[in-house]
Amino acid sequence: MPLSPTTNAHLDHILATGQRDHRLPSVAAGLVRGGELVWSGAVGTVDGRADGAQVDADTQFRMGSITKTFVAVAVMRLRDEGLLDLSDRFGTHVPGSGLADVSIEQLLSHAAGVQAETQGDWWERTPGGGWDDLVGSGVGTRFRSGRRFHYSNTGYAALGRLVEVLRERPWFDVVRDELLEPLGMTRTTPRPSGVAAQGLAVHPFVDVLLPEPEHDAGAMAPAGQLWTTVGDLAKWAAFLGGETRDLLSPDTLAEMVEPHHVVDEPGQPWTGSHGLGWQVWNVDGARFAGHGGSMPGFLASLRVHLDESGGNGDGAPGAAGDGVVLFTNTTSSKVLKDLPRQLLRTMRELEPAPVTPWVAAGSPDVLELAGTWHWGPAVETARFVGEHLVLGEPGAGRGSRFRHVSDDEWVGLDGYYTGEPLRVLRREDGTVSHLDVATFRFTRTPYDPSADVPGGVHERGWA
Repeated sequence: MPLSPTTNAHLDHILATGQRDHRLPSVAAGLVRGGELVWSGAVGTVDGRADGAQVDADTQFRMGSITKTFVAVAVMRLRDEGLLDLSDRFGTHVPGSGLADVSIEQLLSHAAGVQAETQGDWWERTPGGGWDDLVGSGVGTRFRSGRRFHYSNTGYAALGRLVEVLRERPWFDVVRDELLEPLGMTRTTPRPSGVAAQGLAVHPFVDVLLPEPEHDAGAMAPAGQLWTTVGDLAKWAAFLGGETRDLLSPDTLAEMVEPHHVVDEPGQPWTGSHGLGWQVWNVDGARFAGHGGSMPGFLASLRVHLDESGGNGDGAPGAAGDGVVLFTNTTSSKVLKDLPRQLLRTMRELEPAPVTPWVAAGSPDVLELAGTWHWGPAVETARFVGEHLVLGEPGAGRGSRFRHVSDDEWVGLDGYYTGEPLRVLRREDGTVSHLDVATFRFTRTPYDPSADVPGGVHERGWA
Protein backbone atom coordinates (compact mmCIF):
# COMPACT_ATOMS: atom_id res chain seq x y z
CA MET A 1 0.00 0.00 0.00
CA PRO A 2 1.59 3.32 -1.07
CA LEU A 3 2.42 5.89 1.58
CA SER A 4 0.47 9.13 1.90
CA PRO A 5 1.55 12.27 0.03
CA THR A 6 2.50 13.86 3.35
CA THR A 7 4.79 10.98 4.26
CA ASN A 8 6.30 10.98 0.77
CA ALA A 9 7.03 14.70 1.08
CA HIS A 10 8.79 14.18 4.43
CA LEU A 11 10.87 11.33 3.04
CA ASP A 12 11.79 13.28 -0.09
CA HIS A 13 12.92 16.18 2.08
CA ILE A 14 15.07 13.94 4.27
CA LEU A 15 16.73 12.42 1.20
CA ALA A 16 17.36 15.81 -0.42
CA THR A 17 18.81 17.18 2.82
CA GLY A 18 21.07 14.15 3.12
CA GLN A 19 22.32 14.59 -0.44
CA ARG A 20 23.18 18.24 0.21
CA ASP A 21 24.67 17.88 3.69
CA HIS A 22 26.83 14.89 2.79
CA ARG A 23 27.87 16.31 -0.61
CA LEU A 24 26.72 13.28 -2.56
CA PRO A 25 26.78 13.34 -6.37
CA SER A 26 23.50 11.43 -6.19
CA VAL A 27 21.53 9.29 -3.77
CA ALA A 28 18.64 6.89 -4.37
CA ALA A 29 16.63 5.04 -1.73
CA GLY A 30 13.53 2.96 -1.19
CA LEU A 31 11.37 1.66 1.66
CA VAL A 32 9.78 -1.78 1.77
CA ARG A 33 6.71 -2.84 3.73
CA GLY A 34 4.59 -5.97 3.34
CA GLY A 35 6.94 -7.28 0.67
CA GLU A 36 6.43 -4.23 -1.59
CA LEU A 37 8.34 -1.06 -2.45
CA VAL A 38 6.10 1.60 -0.88
CA TRP A 39 8.33 4.63 -1.46
CA SER A 40 11.35 5.52 -3.54
CA GLY A 41 13.23 8.74 -4.00
CA ALA A 42 16.31 9.99 -5.81
CA VAL A 43 18.30 13.22 -5.81
CA GLY A 44 21.25 14.23 -7.99
CA THR A 45 22.65 13.20 -11.34
CA VAL A 46 24.49 10.16 -12.67
CA ASP A 47 27.75 12.11 -13.04
CA GLY A 48 27.32 14.60 -10.20
CA ARG A 49 27.08 17.59 -12.52
CA ALA A 50 24.17 19.98 -12.80
CA ASP A 51 23.52 19.16 -16.46
CA GLY A 52 23.75 15.40 -16.01
CA ALA A 53 20.87 12.93 -16.25
CA GLN A 54 18.77 12.69 -13.10
CA VAL A 55 18.93 9.43 -11.18
CA ASP A 56 15.77 7.49 -10.29
CA ALA A 57 14.65 4.12 -8.94
CA ASP A 58 15.77 2.43 -12.18
CA THR A 59 19.29 3.88 -12.22
CA GLN A 60 21.95 1.26 -11.62
CA PHE A 61 24.44 1.64 -8.78
CA ARG A 62 27.11 -0.78 -7.68
CA MET A 63 25.95 -2.75 -4.62
CA GLY A 64 29.45 -3.81 -3.52
CA SER A 65 29.46 -6.41 -0.74
CA ILE A 66 25.69 -6.89 -0.81
CA THR A 67 26.74 -9.22 -3.65
CA LYS A 68 27.93 -11.63 -0.95
CA THR A 69 24.36 -12.23 0.24
CA PHE A 70 23.40 -13.65 -3.17
CA VAL A 71 26.43 -15.93 -3.16
CA ALA A 72 25.57 -17.07 0.38
CA VAL A 73 21.97 -17.92 -0.56
CA ALA A 74 23.26 -19.88 -3.58
CA VAL A 75 25.54 -21.86 -1.24
CA MET A 76 22.69 -22.56 1.19
CA ARG A 77 20.55 -23.82 -1.67
CA LEU A 78 23.34 -26.30 -2.45
CA ARG A 79 23.31 -27.37 1.19
CA ASP A 80 19.54 -27.84 1.19
CA GLU A 81 19.85 -30.01 -1.92
CA GLY A 82 22.34 -32.25 -0.13
CA LEU A 83 25.28 -31.32 -2.37
CA LEU A 84 27.38 -30.13 0.56
CA ASP A 85 27.41 -29.85 4.33
CA LEU A 86 28.35 -26.65 6.11
CA SER A 87 30.95 -28.55 8.09
CA ASP A 88 32.66 -29.72 4.89
CA ARG A 89 36.20 -28.50 4.34
CA PHE A 90 36.52 -26.21 1.36
CA GLY A 91 39.22 -28.43 -0.12
CA THR A 92 36.80 -31.37 -0.28
CA HIS A 93 34.95 -29.62 -3.09
CA VAL A 94 37.61 -27.24 -4.45
CA PRO A 95 41.06 -28.82 -4.03
CA GLY A 96 44.40 -27.17 -4.59
CA SER A 97 44.23 -23.90 -2.64
CA GLY A 98 45.62 -22.56 0.61
CA LEU A 99 42.08 -22.59 2.01
CA ALA A 100 41.63 -26.36 1.93
CA ASP A 101 41.14 -26.83 5.69
CA VAL A 102 38.58 -24.11 6.42
CA SER A 103 34.89 -25.04 6.58
CA ILE A 104 32.16 -23.70 4.35
CA GLU A 105 30.31 -22.40 7.40
CA GLN A 106 33.41 -20.49 8.51
CA LEU A 107 33.73 -18.91 5.07
CA LEU A 108 30.06 -17.87 5.09
CA SER A 109 30.35 -16.24 8.53
CA HIS A 110 33.81 -14.68 8.02
CA ALA A 111 35.26 -16.89 10.74
CA ALA A 112 37.67 -18.93 8.60
CA GLY A 113 40.62 -16.64 9.34
CA VAL A 114 41.10 -16.05 5.60
CA GLN A 115 43.04 -12.93 4.66
CA ALA A 116 40.82 -9.95 4.00
CA GLU A 117 42.22 -8.91 0.63
CA THR A 118 44.29 -10.35 -2.23
CA GLN A 119 48.06 -10.62 -2.43
CA GLY A 120 48.32 -8.29 -5.41
CA ASP A 121 47.23 -4.74 -6.21
CA TRP A 122 44.10 -3.16 -4.74
CA TRP A 123 41.63 -5.53 -6.37
CA GLU A 124 38.69 -3.12 -6.27
CA ARG A 125 40.46 -0.71 -8.64
CA THR A 126 42.31 -3.14 -10.94
CA PRO A 127 41.10 -5.82 -13.37
CA GLY A 128 41.01 -9.28 -11.86
CA GLY A 129 42.29 -12.62 -13.06
CA GLY A 130 40.74 -16.06 -12.77
CA TRP A 131 40.60 -18.50 -9.87
CA ASP A 132 43.94 -20.10 -10.78
CA ASP A 133 45.57 -16.68 -10.69
CA LEU A 134 44.12 -15.97 -7.26
CA VAL A 135 45.24 -19.35 -5.89
CA GLY A 136 48.65 -18.97 -7.49
CA SER A 137 49.20 -15.66 -5.71
CA GLY A 138 49.37 -17.55 -2.40
CA VAL A 139 46.08 -16.53 -0.77
CA GLY A 140 45.80 -18.13 2.67
CA THR A 141 44.76 -17.57 6.27
CA ARG A 142 45.77 -15.00 8.90
CA PHE A 143 44.23 -16.69 11.96
CA ARG A 144 43.30 -20.14 13.19
CA SER A 145 39.98 -20.98 11.54
CA GLY A 146 37.03 -20.58 13.90
CA ARG A 147 38.95 -18.33 16.30
CA ARG A 148 37.29 -15.01 15.54
CA PHE A 149 35.36 -12.86 13.10
CA HIS A 150 37.64 -11.50 10.36
CA TYR A 151 35.87 -10.01 7.34
CA SER A 152 37.25 -11.56 4.17
CA ASN A 153 36.62 -10.60 0.56
CA THR A 154 38.87 -13.43 -0.61
CA GLY A 155 36.77 -15.85 1.44
CA TYR A 156 33.75 -14.95 -0.69
CA ALA A 157 35.79 -15.34 -3.86
CA ALA A 158 36.29 -18.90 -2.64
CA LEU A 159 32.56 -19.37 -2.08
CA GLY A 160 31.84 -18.10 -5.58
CA ARG A 161 34.26 -20.71 -6.90
CA LEU A 162 32.52 -23.36 -4.80
CA VAL A 163 29.21 -22.50 -6.47
CA GLU A 164 30.86 -22.73 -9.89
CA VAL A 165 32.39 -26.14 -9.20
CA LEU A 166 29.22 -27.72 -7.82
CA ARG A 167 26.89 -26.17 -10.40
CA GLU A 168 29.41 -26.53 -13.25
CA ARG A 169 28.81 -23.03 -14.59
CA PRO A 170 29.76 -19.43 -13.72
CA TRP A 171 28.61 -18.17 -10.33
CA PHE A 172 26.64 -15.25 -11.77
CA ASP A 173 24.73 -17.55 -14.13
CA VAL A 174 23.67 -19.53 -11.06
CA VAL A 175 22.60 -16.40 -9.17
CA ARG A 176 20.74 -15.07 -12.21
CA ASP A 177 18.89 -18.30 -12.99
CA GLU A 178 18.11 -19.39 -9.42
CA LEU A 179 17.45 -16.04 -7.73
CA LEU A 180 17.33 -12.93 -9.89
CA GLU A 181 15.00 -14.10 -12.63
CA PRO A 182 12.49 -15.82 -10.30
CA LEU A 183 12.35 -12.64 -8.20
CA GLY A 184 11.96 -10.37 -11.23
CA MET A 185 15.30 -8.63 -10.61
CA THR A 186 15.94 -7.88 -14.27
CA ARG A 187 18.14 -4.83 -13.63
CA THR A 188 20.79 -6.62 -11.56
CA THR A 189 23.89 -7.37 -13.63
CA PRO A 190 27.64 -8.00 -13.18
CA ARG A 191 28.56 -4.87 -15.19
CA PRO A 192 26.66 -1.60 -15.68
CA SER A 193 23.76 -1.85 -18.11
CA GLY A 194 21.37 0.84 -19.29
CA VAL A 195 21.24 4.02 -17.22
CA ALA A 196 23.94 3.70 -14.54
CA ALA A 197 25.61 6.12 -12.16
CA GLN A 198 29.27 6.97 -12.60
CA GLY A 199 31.43 5.99 -9.66
CA LEU A 200 32.96 9.16 -8.21
CA ALA A 201 35.27 10.37 -5.49
CA VAL A 202 34.38 13.73 -3.92
CA HIS A 203 37.35 15.84 -2.80
CA PRO A 204 37.20 16.31 1.00
CA PHE A 205 37.88 20.07 0.87
CA VAL A 206 36.78 21.28 -2.58
CA ASP A 207 33.58 20.69 -4.55
CA VAL A 208 35.29 18.75 -7.34
CA LEU A 209 34.91 15.15 -8.53
CA LEU A 210 37.20 12.35 -9.67
CA PRO A 211 35.82 9.40 -11.71
CA GLU A 212 36.60 5.99 -10.24
CA PRO A 213 37.49 3.00 -12.47
CA GLU A 214 35.10 0.13 -13.22
CA HIS A 215 36.15 -3.30 -14.40
CA ASP A 216 35.56 -7.04 -14.19
CA ALA A 217 37.00 -8.24 -10.88
CA GLY A 218 37.46 -11.80 -12.15
CA ALA A 219 37.70 -14.36 -9.36
CA MET A 220 37.02 -11.62 -6.80
CA ALA A 221 33.70 -10.67 -8.40
CA PRO A 222 31.57 -12.68 -5.89
CA ALA A 223 32.84 -10.31 -3.18
CA GLY A 224 31.35 -7.15 -4.69
CA GLN A 225 30.75 -7.13 -8.45
CA LEU A 226 27.01 -6.69 -8.89
CA TRP A 227 25.13 -3.60 -10.02
CA THR A 228 21.46 -3.07 -9.26
CA THR A 229 18.67 -0.52 -8.79
CA VAL A 230 16.42 0.59 -5.95
CA GLY A 231 13.55 -1.27 -7.57
CA ASP A 232 15.51 -4.52 -7.79
CA LEU A 233 17.18 -4.39 -4.38
CA ALA A 234 13.80 -3.71 -2.78
CA LYS A 235 12.78 -7.17 -4.01
CA TRP A 236 15.84 -8.64 -2.31
CA ALA A 237 14.89 -6.79 0.89
CA ALA A 238 11.43 -8.37 0.63
CA PHE A 239 13.14 -11.76 0.22
CA LEU A 240 15.08 -11.16 3.43
CA GLY A 241 11.84 -10.13 5.11
CA GLY A 242 10.36 -13.54 4.33
CA GLU A 243 8.98 -13.21 0.79
CA THR A 244 11.26 -15.97 -0.53
CA ARG A 245 8.78 -17.39 -3.07
CA ASP A 246 9.93 -20.92 -2.15
CA LEU A 247 13.46 -20.19 -3.41
CA LEU A 248 14.70 -20.81 0.14
CA SER A 249 12.94 -22.47 3.04
CA PRO A 250 11.91 -20.27 5.99
CA ASP A 251 14.03 -22.44 8.29
CA THR A 252 17.13 -21.90 6.16
CA LEU A 253 16.57 -18.15 5.99
CA ALA A 254 16.18 -18.09 9.78
CA GLU A 255 19.41 -20.06 10.10
CA MET A 256 21.23 -17.54 7.91
CA VAL A 257 20.26 -14.56 10.08
CA GLU A 258 21.19 -16.15 13.39
CA PRO A 259 24.19 -14.34 14.92
CA HIS A 260 27.16 -16.67 14.40
CA HIS A 261 30.08 -14.42 15.29
CA VAL A 262 30.11 -11.09 17.12
CA VAL A 263 31.79 -8.22 15.30
CA ASP A 264 34.16 -7.19 18.08
CA GLU A 265 35.31 -3.58 17.80
CA PRO A 266 37.60 -2.42 20.62
CA GLY A 267 35.94 0.05 22.94
CA GLN A 268 32.49 -0.48 21.41
CA PRO A 269 29.46 -2.41 22.74
CA TRP A 270 28.54 -5.59 20.88
CA THR A 271 25.70 -4.50 18.66
CA GLY A 272 26.71 -6.19 15.40
CA SER A 273 27.31 -9.77 14.36
CA HIS A 274 27.49 -11.88 11.26
CA GLY A 275 25.31 -14.78 10.25
CA LEU A 276 25.67 -16.96 7.17
CA GLY A 277 26.17 -14.26 4.57
CA TRP A 278 24.04 -11.65 6.31
CA GLN A 279 25.02 -8.97 8.78
CA VAL A 280 22.83 -8.90 11.90
CA TRP A 281 22.38 -5.91 14.21
CA ASN A 282 20.84 -5.45 17.65
CA VAL A 283 19.53 -1.90 17.80
CA ASP A 284 18.15 -1.13 21.26
CA GLY A 285 16.72 -4.63 21.53
CA ALA A 286 15.42 -4.94 17.96
CA ARG A 287 16.90 -7.39 15.47
CA PHE A 288 17.82 -6.24 11.97
CA ALA A 289 19.58 -8.05 9.14
CA GLY A 290 21.02 -6.94 5.82
CA HIS A 291 24.39 -5.91 4.48
CA GLY A 292 26.42 -2.87 3.58
CA GLY A 293 28.40 -2.37 0.41
CA SER A 294 31.25 -0.24 -0.83
CA MET A 295 33.35 -0.16 -3.96
CA PRO A 296 35.40 2.73 -5.33
CA GLY A 297 32.81 5.31 -6.29
CA PHE A 298 29.84 3.65 -4.55
CA LEU A 299 28.22 2.98 -1.19
CA ALA A 300 25.12 0.87 -0.58
CA SER A 301 22.94 -0.27 2.30
CA LEU A 302 20.25 -2.89 2.82
CA ARG A 303 18.58 -3.32 6.21
CA VAL A 304 15.38 -5.16 7.20
CA HIS A 305 13.62 -5.40 10.57
CA LEU A 306 13.28 -9.07 11.56
CA ASP A 307 11.43 -9.03 14.89
CA GLU A 308 7.85 -10.30 14.92
CA SER A 309 7.09 -8.21 17.97
CA GLY A 310 8.78 -6.15 20.63
CA GLY A 311 11.07 -3.18 20.21
CA ASN A 312 11.81 -1.60 16.87
CA GLY A 313 15.13 -0.03 17.75
CA ASP A 314 14.02 3.48 16.87
CA GLY A 315 11.13 4.23 19.19
CA ALA A 316 8.58 4.07 16.39
CA PRO A 317 5.95 1.39 15.73
CA GLY A 318 6.81 -0.91 12.86
CA ALA A 319 6.48 -4.43 11.56
CA ALA A 320 8.69 -7.36 10.70
CA GLY A 321 9.76 -6.98 7.09
CA ASP A 322 9.97 -3.18 7.11
CA GLY A 323 13.17 -2.42 5.23
CA VAL A 324 15.30 0.25 3.60
CA VAL A 325 17.71 0.25 0.66
CA LEU A 326 20.00 3.12 -0.27
CA PHE A 327 22.72 3.86 -2.84
CA THR A 328 25.06 6.73 -3.50
CA ASN A 329 27.86 7.17 -6.04
CA THR A 330 30.66 8.41 -3.83
CA THR A 331 33.66 6.51 -2.50
CA SER A 332 33.59 7.70 1.09
CA SER A 333 30.86 9.21 3.27
CA LYS A 334 29.27 8.83 6.70
CA VAL A 335 25.82 8.95 5.12
CA LEU A 336 25.12 5.24 5.69
CA LYS A 337 25.40 5.63 9.46
CA ASP A 338 22.24 7.70 9.82
CA LEU A 339 20.26 8.30 6.62
CA PRO A 340 18.84 4.78 6.06
CA ARG A 341 17.70 4.53 9.67
CA GLN A 342 16.23 8.05 9.55
CA LEU A 343 14.16 7.16 6.48
CA LEU A 344 12.86 3.95 8.07
CA ARG A 345 12.06 5.69 11.35
CA THR A 346 10.14 8.45 9.56
CA MET A 347 7.93 5.95 7.73
CA ARG A 348 7.16 4.23 11.03
CA GLU A 349 6.43 7.46 12.87
CA LEU A 350 4.12 8.88 10.21
CA GLU A 351 2.51 5.62 9.09
CA PRO A 352 2.57 2.91 11.76
CA ALA A 353 2.19 -0.61 10.45
CA PRO A 354 -1.36 -2.01 10.42
CA VAL A 355 -2.31 -3.90 13.58
CA THR A 356 -3.83 -7.36 13.16
CA PRO A 357 -6.79 -7.69 15.56
CA TRP A 358 -6.67 -10.41 18.19
CA VAL A 359 -9.16 -13.23 17.71
CA ALA A 360 -9.88 -16.27 19.85
CA ALA A 361 -8.29 -18.91 17.64
CA GLY A 362 -6.80 -21.22 20.25
CA SER A 363 -7.70 -24.84 20.87
CA PRO A 364 -9.24 -26.08 24.14
CA ASP A 365 -7.23 -29.29 23.66
CA VAL A 366 -4.18 -27.62 25.19
CA LEU A 367 -5.83 -26.26 28.31
CA GLU A 368 -4.34 -29.13 30.33
CA LEU A 369 -0.83 -27.76 29.64
CA ALA A 370 -1.53 -24.10 30.32
CA GLY A 371 -1.07 -22.35 33.64
CA THR A 372 1.39 -22.58 36.52
CA TRP A 373 4.28 -25.06 36.64
CA HIS A 374 7.20 -25.41 39.02
CA TRP A 375 10.82 -26.17 38.24
CA GLY A 376 11.87 -27.10 41.74
CA PRO A 377 10.63 -24.17 43.86
CA ALA A 378 10.74 -21.73 40.89
CA VAL A 379 7.40 -20.68 39.43
CA GLU A 380 6.91 -20.69 35.64
CA THR A 381 3.85 -20.09 33.49
CA ALA A 382 2.91 -22.01 30.35
CA ARG A 383 0.71 -20.19 27.87
CA PHE A 384 -0.15 -20.54 24.22
CA VAL A 385 0.54 -17.89 21.58
CA GLY A 386 -0.80 -19.05 18.26
CA GLU A 387 0.37 -22.62 17.77
CA HIS A 388 3.36 -22.29 20.11
CA LEU A 389 3.62 -23.30 23.75
CA VAL A 390 5.50 -20.57 25.61
CA LEU A 391 7.15 -21.69 28.84
CA GLY A 392 8.46 -18.79 30.91
CA GLU A 393 9.30 -15.48 29.27
CA PRO A 394 11.36 -15.74 26.06
CA GLY A 395 14.46 -13.60 26.35
CA ALA A 396 14.47 -13.83 30.15
CA GLY A 397 16.22 -16.69 31.92
CA ARG A 398 15.38 -19.94 30.18
CA GLY A 399 12.07 -18.85 28.73
CA SER A 400 11.41 -20.47 25.35
CA ARG A 401 8.78 -21.15 22.73
CA PHE A 402 8.03 -24.75 21.75
CA ARG A 403 6.58 -26.21 18.56
CA HIS A 404 4.38 -29.31 18.57
CA VAL A 405 6.00 -32.21 16.70
CA SER A 406 3.90 -35.28 17.69
CA ASP A 407 1.63 -36.59 20.45
CA ASP A 408 2.91 -35.14 23.73
CA GLU A 409 6.20 -34.13 22.07
CA TRP A 410 7.37 -30.54 21.55
CA VAL A 411 10.69 -28.98 20.51
CA GLY A 412 12.25 -25.68 21.65
CA LEU A 413 12.50 -22.85 19.14
CA ASP A 414 14.63 -20.28 20.94
CA GLY A 415 16.65 -19.45 24.02
CA TYR A 416 18.25 -22.10 26.22
CA TYR A 417 15.92 -24.83 24.99
CA THR A 418 16.46 -24.33 21.24
CA GLY A 419 16.22 -27.76 19.66
CA GLU A 420 15.63 -29.44 23.02
CA PRO A 421 12.66 -31.77 23.66
CA LEU A 422 9.67 -31.11 25.88
CA ARG A 423 7.71 -34.28 26.72
CA VAL A 424 4.31 -34.42 28.39
CA LEU A 425 4.17 -37.29 30.93
CA ARG A 426 0.77 -38.69 31.85
CA ARG A 427 -0.72 -40.74 34.64
CA GLU A 428 -2.41 -44.08 34.03
CA ASP A 429 -5.76 -42.32 33.67
CA GLY A 430 -4.39 -40.09 30.91
CA THR A 431 -4.23 -36.86 32.89
CA VAL A 432 -1.05 -34.79 32.75
CA SER A 433 1.41 -35.54 35.56
CA HIS A 434 4.42 -33.39 34.68
CA LEU A 435 6.62 -32.01 31.93
CA ASP A 436 10.09 -33.23 31.11
CA VAL A 437 12.07 -30.43 29.45
CA ALA A 438 15.54 -31.62 28.46
CA THR A 439 15.52 -33.77 31.66
CA PHE A 440 14.34 -30.89 33.87
CA ARG A 441 11.14 -31.81 35.68
CA PHE A 442 8.26 -29.32 35.76
CA THR A 443 5.47 -30.15 38.20
CA ARG A 444 2.16 -28.55 39.14
CA THR A 445 3.28 -28.13 42.76
CA PRO A 446 6.87 -27.60 43.92
CA TYR A 447 8.74 -30.93 44.01
CA ASP A 448 5.58 -33.00 43.64
CA PRO A 449 6.60 -36.41 45.07
CA SER A 450 4.24 -38.20 42.68
CA ALA A 451 5.99 -36.78 39.63
CA ASP A 452 9.10 -38.96 39.80
CA VAL A 453 11.39 -36.01 40.54
CA PRO A 454 15.01 -37.00 39.71
CA GLY A 455 16.94 -37.47 42.94
CA GLY A 456 13.73 -38.03 44.83
CA VAL A 457 11.93 -35.84 47.35
CA HIS A 458 12.98 -35.94 50.99
CA GLU A 459 10.71 -38.19 52.99
CA ARG A 460 9.88 -35.44 55.49
CA GLY A 461 8.56 -33.23 52.69
CA TRP A 462 8.17 -29.51 53.29
CA ALA A 463 8.65 -28.55 56.94
